[in-house]
Amino acid sequence: MLVKKLAALLVAPILLAGCGSSEQPPAAPSGAGQPVTGEVTVFAAASLTETFTQLGKDFEAANPGAKVKFNFGGSSALAQQINQGAPADVFASASPANMKQVAETGTVTFVKNKLQIAVGKGNPHKMASLADVLKPEIKLALCAEQVPCGAAAKKAFEVAKLTPKPVTLEQDVKATLTKVKLGEVDAALVYETDVSAAAKDVDGVDFPEAAQAVNDYPIVTLPKARNASGGKAFMDFILSDKGRQVLTKAGFDTP
Repeated sequence: MLVKKLAALLVAPILLAGCGSSEQPPAAPSGAGQPVTGEVTVFAAASLTETFTQLGKDFEAANPGAKVKFNFGGSSALAQQINQGAPADVFASASPANMKQVAETGTVTFVKNKLQIAVGKGNPHKMASLADVLKPEIKLALCAEQVPCGAAAKKAFEVAKLTPKPVTLEQDVKATLTKVKLGEVDAALVYETDVSAAAKDVDGVDFPEAAQAVNDYPIVTLPKARNASGGKAFMDFILSDKGRQVLTKAGFDTP
């Protein structure tokens, strides 16, 4: 009897050990750890060019099987292209109004941006306020009103009770800033992130009315995305701590 009890005690740990060795690790959440593959097509506002290009490279480094293809431009033009059938997996707009033309649900506001007056290096005309861009000798460039930076500029001038007289209206913020960089105009209203990105060529002048003309930037994975999983992964990457760090370093504000 004693021998049987001893045998049972010896067998029990073996059985327990056997059960333990057959256990599987907890299942990972659905989709977690799955590598992203294929081409991810991202339509993004022109003001996101530098930050998204960097984040696209970081995303590809983290997902060697993926390739991010960008189309940067004015948000209004991008929205029109998407609605006309242009293939895109992700849309990042510089304004909710243009986003609503494409998607009503699933959007997330990920950054905010405000305007500065872009001037030549050293601020040769000594501009210090929004009223200064209306001086007769100043050539002013603005974004067209249908473009988010143009809509923001219009609001800023309305707040200041001023009427601008631009010599040119451009279709995106980069084209507007280029006019200053080339010396074709003396000033332009663009985002402070664009001034920062072009700091070797231009200076920026803050003005208080900009605080009342801040643009929200929404992002969405499009319903008709060809690479929906890749698009969702890229959007999640933009919303991650890594994405936030790159964007805030460039001068964007968090929501």
